[in-house]
Amino acid sequence: MERLLILEDGSVYRGQGFGSDDLKTGELVFNTSMTGYQEILTDNSYCGQIVMMTYPLIGNYGINRDDYESIEPAVFGFVTRDLCQSPNNWRSQETLDDFLKAHNIPGIYDVDTRAITRKLRNKGTMRAMLANPDTDIEAAVRQLQETDYLHDQVARVSSSKIFPIPNRGHKVVLMDFGAKLGIVRELSRRGCDLIVVPWDTDAQTILSYHPDGVMLSNGPGDPEDVPQAIETIRQLMGKTVIFGICLGHQLISLACGAKTYKLKFGHRGANHPVVDLETGKVDITSQNHGFAVDIDSLADTELELTHKALNDGSCEGVRHKELPVFSVQFHPEASAGPEDTAYLFDKFVAMMDKEGRHA
Repeated sequence: MERLLILEDGSVYRGQGFGSDDLKTGELVFNTSMTGYQEILTDNSYCGQIVMMTYPLIGNYGINRDDYESIEPAVFGFVTRDLCQSPNNWRSQETLDDFLKAHNIPGIYDVDTRAITRKLRNKGTMRAMLANPDTDIEAAVRQLQETDYLHDQVARVSSSKIFPIPNRGHKVVLMDFGAKLGIVRELSRRGCDLIVVPWDTDAQTILSYHPDGVMLSNGPGDPEDVPQAIETIRQLMGKTVIFGICLGHQLISLACGAKTYKLKFGHRGANHPVVDLETGKVDITSQNHGFAVDIDSLADTELELTHKALNDGSCEGVRHKELPVFSVQFHPEASAGPEDTAYLFDKFVAMMDKEGRHA
């Protein structure tokens, strides 16, 4: 069946529909990863977005039970050049098309993803919709231009209740802003006794569990949309070890007085080079974010820059000068992506060992 991809600048791309027929409007972004479409589709940081893969061959190894990053995907749509209808992999349990139908995600393929990517690189990410071929294009474009971006994505994807993931090691409270299961896996692998709490849990409740550390997860949207969480993090500082990833990194920075800004087209892919400013070592990282911390704004805070992106010089990591608090913009849980930076979870555990601090 024919389907349209309509952009807010009036561009229209005709392709073939797959997945769900529940067509949606969202922010169109691109991901440069060559593999990992299952992890990308189930990464809740994409809530409110339509994801386009720049690599053309998608669906060729199917979907399996092990590579999920969330139970319920929150992505609003999926765009590919080619769609493989007959996957060939020993772990494959269903096709990409069947997966999208089951999770109510619409898709479009047989469009010029290279041309669309060039447009987004030149003009920046923009609102878009997946539509039927008989859609009134002018009305659709007006709707896109008048539609505001979502501001409640974190509330949509965060856990609604507190629950434990028991173990015998350090007690860690995981603030769930849309946490990838890879974070849970890495912490559990190191024996951490986890308590997962919703994004808006207050500091008093978190400290009542006497955590050895607090993990601030990744998540979708603008970090300034969750001021309640920023204040909670501010109250937690100095009372426990804190490690932030992606959105968690941005929230730590805001809590310390730094500023964030929206990137033109974001960092989304599995091969982004980042330099550790202390060691000079370059790591290849997995990234997915549309906002970044303003490096210049760190000068008026107690934070110092620890990592920097080699592609555009943006902030990729900070640490507090006095307190056991650090964060990175990239994803050390590395799903899907390289595993260069998984050692940061070991650093988190070592800091908890050193501090021995029970709130």
